[in-house]
Amino acid sequence: MSVMLFIIVLVASFIIVRVGAIAFQLSGLEWSLAKFQALSCFSGTGFTTREAELVTGHPQRRRIATVLIVLGNAGLVTMIATVASALTPQQTLWSRLSESFLPFSVPQLLIPWVNLLFIILVLYVGYRLSTNRKFVKKITGILRTKIIKREIFKPVSFEELLMLAGGYGVSKIDVSPDNPLVGKTLTQSELRKSDITVLAIVRAEETIPNPPAGTKILAGDELISFGQLENIRKRCIPKKERIAK
Repeated sequence: MSVMLFIIVLVASFIIVRVGAIAFQLSGLEWSLAKFQALSCFSGTGFTTREAELVTGHPQRRRIATVLIVLGNAGLVTMIATVASALTPQQTLWSRLSESFLPFSVPQLLIPWVNLLFIILVLYVGYRLSTNRKFVKKITGILRTKIIKREIFKPVSFEELLMLAGGYGVSKIDVSPDNPLVGKTLTQSELRKSDITVLAIVRAEETIPNPPAGTKILAGDELISFGQLENIRKRCIPKKERIAK
């Protein structure tokens, strides 16, 4: 039973870190930074970086980090306990399986080593899956859809990241499918005529810094823009979304 519990905790840990990364991203963090901070919180390491201030200085991100830290500590203790239990012959899943299904019995002295090899195999398979981009991207997409659908963490559609004098600032805009900017290039959008500069476009897991004028705006993009916040709100957010706010 210990080996099975180890597998469950390992899978749960991967899902929790991925959910934490999505939650950080929905709060406004860039995806690569969100992944790193989620893993840092869960493992209890990595908080010597300057980017950690983006988490500690934000109430919602602090709550996300707190949950990850608590679950990470509990998961670590559980995994250590299950590994230690799996290395004792008295309470091993393998011994019961060998008695029930295998055509031969495994000596008691070998059972801990068999369990250890099995755990190593599980860790290897888990590592291979976690580094497989297609698999991780698919799982992340499913989790993000469920999180947004159930409104566990609401995505920020208009976040004022930096406020400057005169009503100017840096803002993040989520481009919805009905946004009039969809399908237009940055030149065609004529945002520069409204004194709006697109500093970067976040598309899925890719960030396009200082995008060229011919870059097309797609539904689901996040526009990191600088300009007068009122102009950004009028030009980049559909009217019905502005009314809803």
